[in-house]
Amino acid sequence: MRAYANENGVALFEKEADFPDYIYRMERPYELPTTIMSASLSDRDGKPVLMLNASPRHAIFKEVVLHPFESHSYRKLKLNSEGTALVEGKRQFTREMLYGLADDLFGESISS
Repeated sequence: MRAYANENGVALFEKEADFPDYIYRMERPYELPTTIMSASLSDRDGKPVLMLNASPRHAIFKEVVLHPFESHSYRKLKLNSEGTALVEGKRQFTREMLYGLADDLFGESISS
């Protein structure tokens, strides 16, 4: 999301919250590759367009949820069995897929 915002003149990356145990400096490895609990891609006025939140490490179901703002639909991503990539069902979720979703939401195309 941060890379998309850097490459796109329309989107802003905003970190919304860190995981509480990161804030309090507990030193254990993370099962998800981030310390950011929720973030958004917003338009230039600061209105969120795409929200993302990751489940904390103590959650039974480890997942990342992509939620287009003002929409009832969302995408749930989980770690694959090797713990190396995010998948939606059995399909690996790629950077190109994220860029495509963001392009659709912003009405832009930077990923061609």
